[in-house]
Amino acid sequence: MPSKTPIVNLEPRFSTPGASPTAWGDAVATLETAMIYWLSTVKPNGQPHVTPLIAVWLDGAIYFCTGEDERKAKNIAANSLCAITTGCNLISEGLDIVLEGNAVRISDTTTLQRIADLYKSKYDWDFEVRDSAFVGGEGIVALVFEISPAQGFGFGKGETFSQTRWSF
Repeated sequence: MPSKTPIVNLEPRFSTPGASPTAWGDAVATLETAMIYWLSTVKPNGQPHVTPLIAVWLDGAIYFCTGEDERKAKNIAANSLCAITTGCNLISEGLDIVLEGNAVRISDTTTLQRIADLYKSKYDWDFEVRDSAFVGGEGIVALVFEISPAQGFGFGKGETFSQTRWSF
């Protein structure tokens, strides 16, 4: 999937006067290097479900894996709309990112192998690609999902606060 360049807009109501929007390239750098992400899905009864996880950024999308019987996989099966966030827990610095989109299962062996290679280089986690999924230690099977963002938000913090919207 080729990377998409979003339309970038600053929300002045929630930004310091004179602030600039966060460049998409800065957001991508954060998405590539973040270690922990938070996935928000919706349970079949409409209640929210939020869980931390690890993920990788590749070709304009974020990828994560989960067991087929885990709550997030069940939620996605019923409603693929979700949000994934990452950032910094400080108000004095950093960039927080929210991406909204649909989680789509990935089963293509070539793509799965590229994702597995990224998990290895980023987290030192080994996954074997087999039967359209990841297989980890002790034979644990994990489904792999892609979120290609429909829109995103960047919250710049520090001396200058900014709220940026990226529309894809």
